[in-house]
Amino acid sequence: MNMEKVNSVDFGDFVEVFGNVIERCPLAAAAVRSQRPFSDLEDLEKHFCTFIDALPRSGQEGILRCHPHLAGRELQRGTLAAESQREQSAAGLQNPGTDERRRLAKLNAQCRARFGFPFVLVARLRDPAVVARELERRLRCPPAQELRTALGEVKTIGRLRLADLLGADCARL
Repeated sequence: MNMEKVNSVDFGDFVEVFGNVIERCPLAAAAVRSQRPFSDLEDLEKHFCTFIDALPRSGQEGILRCHPHLAGRELQRGTLAAESQREQSAAGLQNPGTDERRRLAKLNAQCRARFGFPFVLVARLRDPAVVARELERRLRCPPAQELRTALGEVKTIGRLRLADLLGADCARL
């Protein structure tokens, strides 16, 4: 899809196409659409990031709570959003061994208990062995730092999803 099409698509189609750039948050796409016209992918991405940054802390935490647990039940049941399914599969998380699945479930539960939202990571850019180590490391972070880190991960996920939708090169990542 080119930028001319992005700028001309009607509201419903825009929300349908871009509604999962921010996981399970079509409201972000609806809000971003009102900022048209977009000059390029970076401009569109900037508006999604601005939407996230403008939210109060409770709204930002809400965006994080929309994310599924990595290698969690939704992945095992096949009920993840298509984007999340591809991303977690690309990270090799679709078939962890029993011990690794339990370990990740335990760490995910600790993350949710400590911070109030699941562990968010750009899974497709990570090796499966790194996921659990990163989760353990981030569990030791202060809550405000983890909020910033997790929101940064959401923005990167969004950037990658936008690049996928627009067929753009992600070399700048």
